[in-house]
Amino acid sequence: MIKLIQFPWSTYCIVTRRVAQFGNVPLQIVNIPPLDRSLAWELSDGRSYRVPLLDDDGHVVVEKSHDTQVIACYLDEKFKLGLFPAEQAGVQSILWRYIENDVEDPAFRLNDIYYEEWIPKHERLNHLQYKERRFGAGCIQQWKTQQTELITQLVERLRPFETMLAHHPFLLGERPYFVDLDLAAMLDSYLTSGHYEIPNELPLVRQWFDRLNAARSAQFV
Repeated sequence: MIKLIQFPWSTYCIVTRRVAQFGNVPLQIVNIPPLDRSLAWELSDGRSYRVPLLDDDGHVVVEKSHDTQVIACYLDEKFKLGLFPAEQAGVQSILWRYIENDVEDPAFRLNDIYYEEWIPKHERLNHLQYKERRFGAGCIQQWKTQQTELITQLVERLRPFETMLAHHPFLLGERPYFVDLDLAAMLDSYLTSGHYEIPNELPLVRQWFDRLNAARSAQFV
């Protein structure tokens, strides 16, 4: 069984879980604290401390940078999921960068406002330290004061997908591709706390999200 080394609230780890779910790929989940990447470093022989990291029976797969999709491509190729067809390569490359930057940013900040409700008590200090190292002291309190503005920002950044879904059941056509799972993972992060729903202003995105949750790769072979 493939091991996924992760910390569960990382949006990029959620992407990997989304791909595995779509392909009915069994994963053994190994959670590590954000401030201790020693297991990832050890498994990769010092090549990377990034998560997600896959350990496929001793074959370790890591991302080269924030601008790669090595892990998703590995699962796609191994399990023939059809997520990266050559004819969609260019547009997917553009879209997933937008998704993982412009959409991910307000989505995770809005969820982190409620971190004390969904992170186990013994892990909350680690989470707070990790966030404040990256974004500065008091960042979560700052995001709380900006909540309304962040929701508005997220809605505006999702509007292009509402437009796309007026023409197809999935973002690029009649079946899901990687960018569908990538966008869904950002929304998974946003929805984690239970305080939000997909905005009413985006009915086609809401329908697409439900449709994608039920989709599996075997339906599109």
